[in-house]
Amino acid sequence: MRILVIDIGGTNVKVASTDTLVPIKIPSGPAMTAESMSEQVLAATKGWRYDRISVGFPGPVVHHRPIAEPHNMGAGWVDFDYEKAFGKPLRFINDAAMQALGGYKRGRMLFLGTGTGLGSAMVLDGVVVPLELAHLPYKRGRTYEEYIGVEGLEKRGKKKWRKSVLDITERLKAAMVCDCVLLGGGNAKLMKNLPAHVVVGANSNAILGGFRLWEDAIGKQAAK
Repeated sequence: MRILVIDIGGTNVKVASTDTLVPIKIPSGPAMTAESMSEQVLAATKGWRYDRISVGFPGPVVHHRPIAEPHNMGAGWVDFDYEKAFGKPLRFINDAAMQALGGYKRGRMLFLGTGTGLGSAMVLDGVVVPLELAHLPYKRGRTYEEYIGVEGLEKRGKKKWRKSVLDITERLKAAMVCDCVLLGGGNAKLMKNLPAHVVVGANSNAILGGFRLWEDAIGKQAAK
C-alpha cells in the first residue's frame, strides 16, 4: 500500500509519500483555502503513485473530518469535499496528533508543536488523544500560543521564548501526568539545555505518523 502524507501548517504544507520520503514544501499562509491546497498538492505530486492519503490538519478533527476552521489559515476547510478533489480514500488527524503518533515510543507522552501556532496531543499507552491547548489563558490575558507560537518568538526574542517554552512544558506535563514531553514544530530546534524528560522530535515524525495512521488497513490487506 502506497500512502501520500499531507502535513498542513500555517507556513508550509509538507507532502511526502511511501516512495518519496523527503517532503516537498508548498507555501501556505493565512490566505490558503482547502481548494487551493488540494490543487497545489495535486499539481506538485503529479505522477506520484499512492493508494491512500493521510492529512494532518491544524485544528480539531472528528471521524476523519475537520470540525472547525484553522486559526492561522483561510476559510472553507470544514465543508470541502476532499474525497472528490483527491479521488482516493483519506484519513484526517490533527497535525500535532500525527507528529505525536510518529514520534511515540512508550508510556504516557505529551506532544507540543511550537510552529506558527501551538499544537498539542497526548499518546497514552499507544492511544493518540488530540488536544486543543493553544488558546487557553496563560499570562497577562494572553494564551499559551501567543507566548510560544511564532508571534511570541518574534515579539519577545529567543531567550524569553525559551524560558516560556520550558515553563509551559513543565506546567502541562504535570497537569497531564505524563512521563515525557516531545517537542516538535519548526521552532523546537531553537531550544537549549532541555531536561532529560523533554526531547526534540525528528522532522520525519509527521510523515511516519501519517504512515502509521493506516497500519490497521495495511494489516487487514496483508491478512487477505
